[in-house]
Amino acid sequence: MILNDLPLSVNVLLFALVGFIAQMVDGALGMAYGVSSNTLLLSLGLPPRIASACVHTAEMFTTAASGLSHFRVGNVNKSLVLSLIVPGVVGGVAGAYILTEVPADIIKPIVSAYLLAMGAVILLKAFRKAQTAEGTPRPILLALVGGFLDAIGGGGWGPIVTSTLVARGHEPRFMIGSVNAAEFLVTTSEAITFFIAIPLLLRDHWPAIVGLLLGGVIAAPLAAYICKRLPAKTLMIMVGVLIILLSLRTIYLTLWG
Repeated sequence: MILNDLPLSVNVLLFALVGFIAQMVDGALGMAYGVSSNTLLLSLGLPPRIASACVHTAEMFTTAASGLSHFRVGNVNKSLVLSLIVPGVVGGVAGAYILTEVPADIIKPIVSAYLLAMGAVILLKAFRKAQTAEGTPRPILLALVGGFLDAIGGGGWGPIVTSTLVARGHEPRFMIGSVNAAEFLVTTSEAITFFIAIPLLLRDHWPAIVGLLLGGVIAAPLAAYICKRLPAKTLMIMVGVLIILLSLRTIYLTLWG
């Protein structure tokens, strides 16, 4: 995808800036790379299936960088990562396949309403007395739904999976790091599905893909460091506010935009 009247190098740099900003948010808060990037691509006129395909192709690289960064700074619960991978991949492949066949407009306000509720729950927990959840969560159904809706909407793995786990009272930085680490295999499975369904994806839309992944890979280490340093309460407030704002925007655009 090339923007009209702009040199090729400017196109790539523009998408690299978008990828950098989106990954800073995603790596630090555990969400919104796909949502932010997908919103831009849709605003430029791409069909939902092409926008989601470009975002997830770029995310194969950004999620790898982000996951490794979280491992290095100690933000990852390995048991949680393993419990997320298989159902997340299954849901992601199913969602990617359906998106290539069916429009996703109907499901967007439903997902956004759920995320809006999750954002409110997280904000309430941020201002209550801190409580630590015991044991390691086994969110099989959560990962299945998260992977499916992530592919359908061009983003949502982080908002759905991370927000739910944090809302249950688990330590934010470990939930963020673990969900980011599992996302690599989930998004790779989605991208492979898109490659099969859209054979000319790389040839026709490579400027957007290259720009998004370059900006994201550059931002990933810094974002992981920020995640480790910020207090848990601050992270929860930021996550909650982000989810609420993005959800309200999606609901508005879908119903009245």
